[in-house]
Amino acid sequence: MKVKVEVFLKPGVLDVQGKAIEAALGGLGFKDVADVRVGRVISFDSAAADKAAAEAEARRMADRLLANQVIESYRVEVQ
Repeated sequence: MKVKVEVFLKPGVLDVQGKAIEAALGGLGFKDVADVRVGRVISFDSAAADKAAAEAEARRMADRLLANQVIESYRVEVQ
């Protein structure tokens, strides 16, 4: 099964990369862009027995390694 974990900063946490991209886009003439947030996607194959097991395993991975629980949230998608 294909697993995708999207990690992103929690609301209220300053996103320095997002602000830099927003400013650069504005400089390039894209004036309608606002509140840019940057995250990351971790994708992998899982040999779990079923979708629920793959999702539970990915959540354990995110809790222990993939996301900093203090400042980041995550979303898991299993296909």
